[in-house]
Amino acid sequence: MRRMGEVHQLIQRHGLSGARAMATTRMERQAVDAAATILAEEESRLGITHAGFAMTSLPHKRIDDAVWKRDGNRTTLLVESGRDREGQIIGVPYGSLARLILLYLQTEAIRTHSPEVELGRSMNSWMGRMGLRSGGRTYQLVSEQARRISACRLTFFTEHRSGAERRQNGAFVQDAISLAGLADSNQPSLWQDRVRLDDGFWRSLRDHPVPVREEALRAIGTRSLAIDIYVWLAYRLHALARPTPVGWPAIHGQFGAGFRLLRQIKPTFLESLNLALAVYPEARVDVDKDGIVLHPSAPAVPKLEAQRLGLG
Repeated sequence: MRRMGEVHQLIQRHGLSGARAMATTRMERQAVDAAATILAEEESRLGITHAGFAMTSLPHKRIDDAVWKRDGNRTTLLVESGRDREGQIIGVPYGSLARLILLYLQTEAIRTHSPEVELGRSMNSWMGRMGLRSGGRTYQLVSEQARRISACRLTFFTEHRSGAERRQNGAFVQDAISLAGLADSNQPSLWQDRVRLDDGFWRSLRDHPVPVREEALRAIGTRSLAIDIYVWLAYRLHALARPTPVGWPAIHGQFGAGFRLLRQIKPTFLESLNLALAVYPEARVDVDKDGIVLHPSAPAVPKLEAQRLGLG
């Protein structure tokens, strides 16, 4: 058994340049840089995501199917693509940008205690904070994921310990998030300056919010698997009462989208886990031949900070 997330100690002992010199792969260097970013942050920005995304996830890559299904612990997520006015499939949202757009919408809704979220300048400001480059290509990618998010339908199935099943149908937003007019690559024009979360999704989000650190996700960057692992750890670790093993079959079931065989996910998962732990210094996770062991840990976001938004 070996302890993950030791990159913070390496930086403290050897400095950033020394820790980077000890890294042998690009992913290890990215983990060192991400950890250094978190250690240097003097102010933490709170992000919010739905607890359902701690147990399930969107696709990491573009898929051709009109329906996406993902199972987690007692939770199943079903995402159905919307269609355009010609009846053509628009597609299921995927990748890191879809996750970051949804993070913004959920965070702003909880922060303002309102399902109506302002776009416009706030979205541009957020894109800058998240390290997204301004430019036509970025806006086109954001616009594409926003279009998919706007059109899709989602259902969360939750199995209670009693054996009963709860089903929550809905969408992410009521109206389309329309980014258009990309002639000026630095300032997309907006068809509307606000978007409203779907009522069912908004109620469920208020009941099941998961606080995360915005700068942690910024440091992770475009690694969507590492984003999912970080959110999962932020949801689970602080609530544990004892060390909890999670076997490779369960890891493959929750995070193995795109990996047909269990053995294929192991190296990619461990790289992404190391990156997630680099931005969650309080996390205590061990790895052994059977999977990983989660240990009770301090929350990713200090309780006092979360309580300022009425969380916890």
